[in-house]
Amino acid sequence: MDLLQHYKSVRLQSLLMCEALATEDFVPQAALFASPPKWNLAHTSWFFEEFILKTNYKNYKHFHPGYTFLFNSYYEGAGKRTSRDERGSLSRPTVKEVYDYRVFIDRHMEELIQEGLNPDVNDLVILGLNHEQQHQELFFTDHKYNLSRNPLHPVYSNNPFAEKGEMPNQEYLKIEGGLVDIGFDNEGFAFDNEKPSHKVFVSPFEISKRLVSNGEFMTFINDGGYNKYEFWHEEGWKWVNDQEKKQPLYWQIDHGTWYQYTLAGLREIKQEHPLSHINYYEAFAYAQWEKMRLPTEFEWEIAADRFPWGDRWEWTESSYLPYPGYEKAEGTVGEYNGKFMVNQKVLRGASIVTPKGHSRKTYRNFFHPQLGWQFTGIRLAK
Repeated sequence: MDLLQHYKSVRLQSLLMCEALATEDFVPQAALFASPPKWNLAHTSWFFEEFILKTNYKNYKHFHPGYTFLFNSYYEGAGKRTSRDERGSLSRPTVKEVYDYRVFIDRHMEELIQEGLNPDVNDLVILGLNHEQQHQELFFTDHKYNLSRNPLHPVYSNNPFAEKGEMPNQEYLKIEGGLVDIGFDNEGFAFDNEKPSHKVFVSPFEISKRLVSNGEFMTFINDGGYNKYEFWHEEGWKWVNDQEKKQPLYWQIDHGTWYQYTLAGLREIKQEHPLSHINYYEAFAYAQWEKMRLPTEFEWEIAADRFPWGDRWEWTESSYLPYPGYEKAEGTVGEYNGKFMVNQKVLRGASIVTPKGHSRKTYRNFFHPQLGWQFTGIRLAK
């Protein structure tokens, strides 16, 4: 697929995901971390405008000068921006105006691509498309969280994006370890935080061939896992008590039966299906309860060819840090990944809502340990 067709395909997918929404669904923001669909649609267009059109399209004129402020996410080099917790307070621009903005950006971007791009601008377009695919995943996770706050348990889709057939019996792979290659060293796109490829020494270990199931985590709950401090980090134990946590996000129990909120509404939990929406604190505590641990990101990467992955983002025991020799891009676009390399944990793999073609075994996702609104799960190691 050439760049123009790839651009059109990715941009269209964002619109198709919104076809089931009512106008009222585009605006609410139920938490600081969960942006509204309207803001996501506008921000992904702002990215192309800010980093490509503004400096590469001759005599470019903004669709609306105020959008530079409204739809900047965290780029200090791009100027001031609306507070993140106020994204859901923006009744204006209207949904129609945001769609018109996307049409405007697409017309200019398609003209620019057809004229031909130098290699640096070509790379920026590809980065922008991968950025939009990240926001397509965030559309599902953010929208799910926003809908979940509604006691009517609204339905977005017939697909719950939570259920999959029975998992195999628990088996552990024995990995010899040694001096191994880590990081991206192939043709094609990868984020800067996946580079450069480098050597890491890994001790021999064992890693599970499958994820932890809902039923296994229910056993942890029934054994008082959320009430036993010995399984938790100090920070995690404080989180449990401050938030009065007794079960994972979206779970609830009614007359002894466990249910979870899904994008298909409230559904009874299938014990044999993979656990989802778990944060790092919970993943660590469960591993402690099992007398095991989480894998490091390096262990995960060297073993990934030997087990199925991609249903859940998998927490690792690794802190999100730069690889040896990492170089942050110059200018504002350099804020994309590098400035977040502190106080976060790495997740590997992909999830059930990751766009097709947007996953690699070297992909390094990262989130703060208290967050579980992504489709996150647990793989054990020992």
